[in-house]
Amino acid sequence: MCVEGPEQAPLMLIGEAPDADEDRSGHPFAGEGGALVATMFASIGIDRAELLASPIIPWRPPGGRPPSVAEARICLPFIERAIVLARPERVVLLGNLAVSLITGQNTTAARMRGRWRDITLPTGPDGAPATTLPALAMRHPLQLRASATARRDAWKDMLLIRETIGNMPLKS
Repeated sequence: MCVEGPEQAPLMLIGEAPDADEDRSGHPFAGEGGALVATMFASIGIDRAELLASPIIPWRPPGGRPPSVAEARICLPFIERAIVLARPERVVLLGNLAVSLITGQNTTAARMRGRWRDITLPTGPDGAPATTLPALAMRHPLQLRASATARRDAWKDMLLIRETIGNMPLKS
């Protein structure tokens, strides 16, 4: 499983480790989570096909367990490089693992959500300067079933995305 979506899309979604549906299909944000992502973005006038998407790690850990710290750290340079090569204008981090790994902070999506924060990504051993991008933390779509507060927060985050990219042309 790798990055999917159109070249030079303005937004890149980074999700959790693949769940069973994503593992079977080989596509990020498949199954129920994918349907929720599509519905969420459609509600602000953005087709899911206009977005880049990738899981934070490319495989489903055995038994669907959470990835270990070692597994996550091994994958970090690969997802950072994928973001740099994809060159999105902004990144949306969906879920706690994506938020903590990409931001380097031991926190949750619920605590970090609500505003764009700059993330700095190394560009590799070639000596090129680091890349800084705005990133928005959001709860993973499957967490929205938990509470009305989670759904309300997600709606506010979607409105922030729409407001932010209102002047950014979608390149589909």
